[in-house]
Amino acid sequence: MIRTLPNSRFYLSGFRLFILFYFIFLFAPLIVTVVLAFNNSTSPALPWKGFTLDWFFADGPDKIGIFHDAANLRSIWMSIKVALTVAFFATVVGTLASFLFEQEDFRFKTVLYFLMIAPLVIPGVILGISLLLFTNSVGLFLETHFGIDLQVLMPGFWLIVMGQFSFITTIVTLVIVARLRKFDRTLEEAALNLGANRFEVIWYITLKYLRPSIIGGFAVAFLMSFENFNTTIFLVSSRATLPINLYLQVRDGSTPVINAISLLLILVTSTFALINLVAGSRKEREQ
Repeated sequence: MIRTLPNSRFYLSGFRLFILFYFIFLFAPLIVTVVLAFNNSTSPALPWKGFTLDWFFADGPDKIGIFHDAANLRSIWMSIKVALTVAFFATVVGTLASFLFEQEDFRFKTVLYFLMIAPLVIPGVILGISLLLFTNSVGLFLETHFGIDLQVLMPGFWLIVMGQFSFITTIVTLVIVARLRKFDRTLEEAALNLGANRFEVIWYITLKYLRPSIIGGFAVAFLMSFENFNTTIFLVSSRATLPINLYLQVRDGSTPVINAISLLLILVTSTFALINLVAGSRKEREQ
């Protein structure tokens, strides 16, 4: 739509109808999920059988709410631990990689950049299977020839971290590189001329400038890790992450406790998004 040009009533009506259906399509599943979290039924679906808070606070024996559901709470904690670990390592490595890619005299920059981008074009299923087969082969070789049994190569926490780290780091690097390319290098030169050493220049000037993108990259890495399914499902052990646990419950039959979990996740992510929006607006007003 070009606002400076006149538009017919038919066009405006069609445009508004499109926007209406778009938002209905986008939010209707979320609204249904939220509503069913309070459904007094043993099935996470319609029909509606009355309002209840049991799927949040009940402690059995007929119903177990999310705050008393040990299995789901363990999977949530597992996802948080994995996401924090992946986000930390991805942010550190992504920040260092962004500095490397901005070096003009780095000879193998193009090749390394291509290798970094490669995990993004590889399906997550293939990535998970490949990493599982590779680590199993290495672990079997070490155990057979040297008698070394490395738990880190077995399905579990660290293998999930390695699998997610392999592609999430690329995204964090791209986020930080995009801001670093806008950085005015004369600020570093001025600081060096005023007596600052290289470490002080990076710490007080460059990293301070990159702080919004570093925080944003950490947040993106955390969210991508927390909700990852395709890669994680091949690397998980008996202690599953939340997406895997929810998938198993839906497949085998579950209660509306999964709707309660979804509602809590929606509230948490919406709160963080709102805080980020308010903080960004406040910073723009200050500038």
